[in-house]
Amino acid sequence: MQNYLEFNFKISPLQPWNEILMAELIEIGFDSFTEEHDGILAYIQQEFFKEEELKEVQLLQNQEVKISYTFQEMPNINWNEEWEKNFSPINVEDQVSIRAEFHKNQNLPHEIIIQPKMSFGTGHHATTYLMIQQMLDMDLANKNILDMGCGTSVLAIFAKQQGAGKTVAIDIDEWSVENSIENAARNNVELEISQGTAENLGSENFDVILANINRNILISDIPTYVSILNKGGQLLLSGLCFFDVDDILEVCTKQNLSLKKKIQREEWVSLLLEK
Repeated sequence: MQNYLEFNFKISPLQPWNEILMAELIEIGFDSFTEEHDGILAYIQQEFFKEEELKEVQLLQNQEVKISYTFQEMPNINWNEEWEKNFSPINVEDQVSIRAEFHKNQNLPHEIIIQPKMSFGTGHHATTYLMIQQMLDMDLANKNILDMGCGTSVLAIFAKQQGAGKTVAIDIDEWSVENSIENAARNNVELEISQGTAENLGSENFDVILANINRNILISDIPTYVSILNKGGQLLLSGLCFFDVDDILEVCTKQNLSLKKKIQREEWVSLLLEK
């Protein structure tokens, strides 16, 4: 297990700044969050923490919100235990249930059972919700799908449940690859799962690319996604706050992508684009 630092951020007022702070912390390497009544607990692997990057987080300089924090070392965190204490099932539009094995069956038309290796922060709930909500209205039958930054592979699993053809799931983290293999088996679907980044993508083309990642990675990788996206193919994005949209659309326009649908939940946004 990795040694983590736990940051206890006190935020006043809490909304909407807690979600925005999580989005900015993700960009500097924080990977897990727990909501508190007066702020958030945020976790980062000790080896990835750089104090100068935290000091440059824009929200900490914002006069509209008061944020203070303390931190401590947290060796050998049992993320499954942390996750179980803080995670509740996700219900997407009364159509899709995303739950763990220890949760009750919600008896919705679609069900995905996952057991992540790391905690599932509220921000991730909103972006996962948005991605699934968009996918409900997409024709995925027999399409070749790529899930970039797959994490638990919940999106790839849902794509297969919706009749997708070949489905590839890729993540930079070893724990995500291991977890994706486990979750695919839990849901009786076949995925091609590997460790890597956009740099590892070959010449294989896809009909739909799913990318629920943070803003900076998306801006860097969208040209690569477009290069392997079939004409008429769709690129579905999230991991974005409302203030990221203009920058993302500027990149997409340069890549001849047209915006087909934008939806927002709290401060988070999902964009569906077509080549």
